[in-house]
Amino acid sequence: MKFLDQAKIYIRSGNGGGGAVSFRREKYIEYGGPNGGDGGRGGDVWVEAVEGLNTLIDFRYQQHFKAGTGEHGQGRSMHGGAGADVVLKVPVGTQVLSEDKETVIADMDEAGKRVRLLQGGNGGWGNERFKGPINQAPKHANPGQEGQEMWIWLRLKLIADIGLVGLPNAGKSTFLAAVSAARPKIADYPFTTLAPNLGMVDLSPNERFVIADIPGLIEGASEGAGLGTRFLGHVERSGVLIHLVDGTQEDVAAAYRTIRGELEAYGEGLADKTELLALNKVDALSPEAREEKADALQAASGVRPRLISGVSGEGVRDMLRAAWAEVKKSRGETPDEETERTGDTGWTP
Repeated sequence: MKFLDQAKIYIRSGNGGGGAVSFRREKYIEYGGPNGGDGGRGGDVWVEAVEGLNTLIDFRYQQHFKAGTGEHGQGRSMHGGAGADVVLKVPVGTQVLSEDKETVIADMDEAGKRVRLLQGGNGGWGNERFKGPINQAPKHANPGQEGQEMWIWLRLKLIADIGLVGLPNAGKSTFLAAVSAARPKIADYPFTTLAPNLGMVDLSPNERFVIADIPGLIEGASEGAGLGTRFLGHVERSGVLIHLVDGTQEDVAAAYRTIRGELEAYGEGLADKTELLALNKVDALSPEAREEKADALQAASGVRPRLISGVSGEGVRDMLRAAWAEVKKSRGETPDEETERTGDTGWTP
């Protein structure tokens, strides 16, 4: 399935049905008079967050959504039926924006959340509604109210506990494949990943979380270079960032500063998130090279990087446990330290 994280669509609620003008003329009914029914209301436009979706690709092939028109009223006091509603089913994490792409109309951050975007027009009153002691035979009825219309943007921001950032070829996809069942494309050239990938990590029965791998950033990404910062929105909701730096490149400090600069330029609080720094691909480095690169990275960042390898698995599990502990801390949770360390739930067969 092709990944699509934003789409522009047109929505319109239904018009209300018109009221009817009708009179009773039965021979054996003593009192005749108006009996025109009301028109039915127009259909509403709703958006609903559902599980099982992770792309907006369906909105690539259909961009116009119109709710049903209410039925007109009829004689014998029969009211018209309501128009059919339209329900836009979107992935959890989708934001609904106005046409200017800035005003947030709805944030669908929970499965099952349902928001009405446009309300259908009311049905018009039939002439039965207008009868009274002065005008006992009204010959007019109201037309149905017009529906509403607008263009909106749908923008998907994946829901993940931990986000992976780094330059192209930093080993993010390899890391994701090593710790989860996700199978992203892995190759020895930059920009192998062209769309975000999600992976579910199972450290223990009570340590389960989602990691998001986004396409690599390059210098100038905030100004549109490479893939730009389009996909950084997918880690906005992450509690923690894991910053991977390729240990096999010459200047690891410059690589670190490049990513930090792009995160700060993007804004949205990404630069303020808790970041765990890791020197990746250490399996390809000698002990002396490891220390040299780690020292250079520490001098640039102010923290001692963790040494890991997505290929050999060295240091990966400790990194995941540290990241998960930070996620819990960011949520204000205080898990039992022993349970967090061992994954022991207290039950034994």
